Amino acid sequence: MISVRAAVEADVPEITEIQNALIESTSYEWREDLHTVDARLHWLDEKQRAGWPVLVAVDDETDEVVGFAYYGDFRDSVRWPGYRTTVEHTIHVRGDQWGRGVGRHLLTELEHRARSQGKHVMIGGIDATNEGSLLFHLRLGYEEVARMPAVGVKFGRWLDLVLVQKVLDDG
Repeated sequence: MISVRAAVEADVPEITEIQNALIESTSYEWREDLHTVDARLHWLDEKQRAGWPVLVAVDDETDEVVGFAYYGDFRDSVRWPGYRTTVEHTIHVRGDQWGRGVGRHLLTELEHRARSQGKHVMIGGIDATNEGSLLFHLRLGYEEVARMPAVGVKFGRWLDLVLVQKVLDDG
């Protein structure tokens, strides 16, 4: 069984390990340097102070963090307040847990939290080569709304970004 709960500081080493797992071998995350635990602690504190949820999926048998998800501002809703009801999410699941429902549990709870905060649309930005993530989002009701060619770079090559979105409410 998997439980989803709010992340705490003690989860940050496992969050960092999960997030770093594919940085050196894929273009799924558009950075080349690894995250540090100290930087992720600062990130968690900033997210929590801003009122943004950071969730972890925990394996109930082992008590290990096997995934995490969060959302935050889409663009800059302070500068452009018209975006205040739209958020962009990120989700990472430990590789040995793919296909076991961890991502679905995380994203379902994240959407619930977004609705409770009055959010209308949730966006995901996905590297075009990450077909598994694209299919995952489509299965959960997201629709592809844009393909942006050559907007990123990693490993000396141009990367395409796919934007997916889901309307969270009907109002």
